[in-house]
Formats: sequence, structure tokens, C-alpha cells
Amino acid sequence: MLKLRPGGWSIAERLFVSAAFWSVLLLMIAGVALTTVYRGVTERALDERLGVYLKAIVSDVASPGDDAKLAPGQLGEPQFELTRSGWYWQVTRLDVEPSDLRASRSLFAARLPRLPDAERGATERRGYVLGPDDRRLRLLERDIDIGDEGRYLVQVAADAAEIDNQVRRFEWALGLTFAALALALVGTAALQVSYGLEPLRKLREGVGAIRRGEIDKIRGAFPADIAPLAAELNLLVDANREVVERARTQVGNLAHALKTPISVVLNEARASDAPFADKVREQVETMTRQVTYHLDRARAAARAGAVGVATDVEPVTAALARTFEKIHRDDPRDFQFVVSEGLRFRGEKQDLEEMLGNLVDNAGKWSRRCVLIEAAPATLASDERRYLQITVDDDGPGLTPEQRLEATKRGRRLDESKPGSGLGLSIVTDLAALYGGALALEDSPLGGLRARLTLPAT
Repeated sequence: MLKLRPGGWSIAERLFVSAAFWSVLLLMIAGVALTTVYRGVTERALDERLGVYLKAIVSDVASPGDDAKLAPGQLGEPQFELTRSGWYWQVTRLDVEPSDLRASRSLFAARLPRLPDAERGATERRGYVLGPDDRRLRLLERDIDIGDEGRYLVQVAADAAEIDNQVRRFEWALGLTFAALALALVGTAALQVSYGLEPLRKLREGVGAIRRGEIDKIRGAFPADIAPLAAELNLLVDANREVVERARTQVGNLAHALKTPISVVLNEARASDAPFADKVREQVETMTRQVTYHLDRARAAARAGAVGVATDVEPVTAALARTFEKIHRDDPRDFQFVVSEGLRFRGEKQDLEEMLGNLVDNAGKWSRRCVLIEAAPATLASDERRYLQITVDDDGPGLTPEQRLEATKRGRRLDESKPGSGLGLSIVTDLAALYGGALALEDSPLGGLRARLTLPAT
């Protein structure tokens, strides 16, 4: 899916990838936003807890009496009594030198740092500092001035790992939840794309069935936005059939229109023994062959443009093999054929018969004992459409590369001792080209000539 095919991704792939991408991206953004909000909530909860201790210490410091205040355990938090527990309080008198200092037992002769200067200025401040053992602490501090009894800095700190641990647990829970949600959304997107594009798939299958000759028009109910397209395609198929039929009719009319005057000229020439009449007769016969050739080609061009025409290859091949065995019964040849099951030519039956018939006829004339016909599906590296390949091999003398090139030219006959007009291979070449196929002449494994015919398949 990551590698782009010629023409890019399909509509289904585009819709699925875009839906999956935006779903995952929005979930990631939501996850980051929720984690940030949760971290803020967790910080405020710890700040409120520290604020309670800070108020208790400030109240104790501001109370009249001696300085020996805040007895151990008075704050109700045992971690203030545990050495380097991460929970600390400290009271510093600022108006005497050296500063008078009182602190929780958990500090164990260490001192809490003050918040950075950038965060100072307010009476009560909060932030993060690096405490004993290079531990990251969440610190609340407040300046209090109690007149003649002095100015004090009261600080309460807790290990910031509590916030990090809670946020980490939240991220795991949120990640697992969002991962399950992402899978559900991606699956839902796949189902939506599959269900939403089902009418287009049905339409594509219908067009493919018409092209293969299985049906004559698209049938079935389609949604309101697809139904007009299906109707237009049916009209297009009908219009194509009308154009083909009209072309056939016009070619037939032309053939009949030419047939009579050519016959009259030929009969008049045959009635005279003059040299001029012989020349006229020769040219008229040549003209007849050329007219027949081009009319046949015009008919083939019209048929090649038809939509929804397909021909089974095996019956045509079998019939031709039987026919040519009978033609050569005085000089027997073995006409063998192997055709892949279900192979179908995307075109008219009579065109396949003409192309294959010319090749088998040519092979039969030049073979000594055997002609082998094979037909199988084929693929072209530069084309994703379906093709079939028919090879006709004989065990005759074969042709040189130069002779092969000459053999496909119209009217060229390499051996006048064999019957024919010299149009057979050129007709095959022209017909194959009309269908988007090709004819190639090669050396045969049987020792003679191989004709390789490539044609479109269904």
C-alpha cells in the first residue's frame, strides 16, 4: 500500500488512509492535550496538599511565643521525619545574620534551595527545584513579616516523582484506551469505505462483465448518485453497438456497390483476346483482391471497436485443427492443440478464426509432419490488461530473420510454388494490431517457424 502504483492509490485506499490518518492524528493530539491537563491537575492537587502544610507552618511561625515550635509529627505527615524522604519543610529567618534556620528531620543537615529569581516577586511562589540527592522537588514558599519578631521564608517541598508517576500511569491507561479506540475507528473506517463504495464495485463488475461479453448491459439497483452513471454507461454501450452496426452496414453497401462494376469490367475484359484486355483483366483481379482486403480490414476495425464481444478460444482452435487435418488428408499432418481452460478472446469469433486460420494454414503448407497450436494467458510488463498468447509451431524449413520481415508485408510471397495470395500474414498482423495485439515470427522448438500471436483476453 505504501508503494504507489501507476495512476496512484484507488479511491478506497485514499478514503481509508485519510480516515485512518486523521483518526490517529486527532487521537494523538487529544492524548497530548489530556496528558497536559492531567499533569496540571496533578500539580494543583499536590500544591493544595503542600499548601495545607505551608499554612500550618506559617501559622505556627506567626504565633506569639518562643521559637521552639512545630514539634515532630505535628504536621501529621510521617515522611517529614524520614531522612531524605523527599518531603521537606524549612523556615529561614531573613533579618538576622547568619540566617536562623529550622527544618524537618528529613532534610538531615541539608538545605532547600530557593526558587529561581525569575519566579520570585510574589508573596507565595511555587515551582520546581533540585533538592538533596539531586532529586527534583515541587516547592512552595512564602515570605512572612511579623514585625519585631522578624521576617521569615517558609518552604515546603515534596518529591516531584509523585506527579511523574501519576502522569505516567495516566499516560499508560490513556494510551491503551486510545489505541483500542484507534483500532475501532480504523476498523469502522474500513467498513464505511467498503460499504460506501460497494455500488462502485458493482458498477465496475458490470462494466467488466460487458467487456467480457457475459452481459449486454448493466443491471441492478444503484444509489441515486450512481444510478445516472450506470444509465449513461448503458446508453454508451448501446450507442457503440449502433455505430458498429452502422459501420458494418456501410461497408457491406460499399462492397455491393463495387462488386457489380468490377464484375462488368472483368467480364468485358475476358470477352476479348486483345493484349489490352489481358492487362485490364490482370489489373481488375489485383483491384478485386485489394478491395476485398481493405473491406475485410474495415469490417474488422468496426468489430474490434465493439464493446461486450468475447469468443472462447478452445472451440475455434479445435474446429480449425479438424478442418486442416481434412484439407491435408492426401499428405497427412498431425494438427495438435493445447488450450488453457476458460481462455476467451476479447473480440469477434470470425476475426479469431481468420487470424488463427491463416497461421495454421501457413504452418500446414510448410510443415513436414506436425503442427502444434498452444494458447495460454499472457501478461505484458507495460500493461495491466489481460492478454492471451497463441503459438503455432511447425517442423518445416523455417525462415531467416530477413525472410520473416518480408513475410509480414502485404502481398509478399516467399515461394511461388505454394498456393496463396501473400496476404495471409499481413492480414493477421493488421487484425492483431486493430485489437491492440501483435504477431511475431520466431524459431520453433520443432525446428521450423513459430508464429506468436498476442491478443486481448477477457
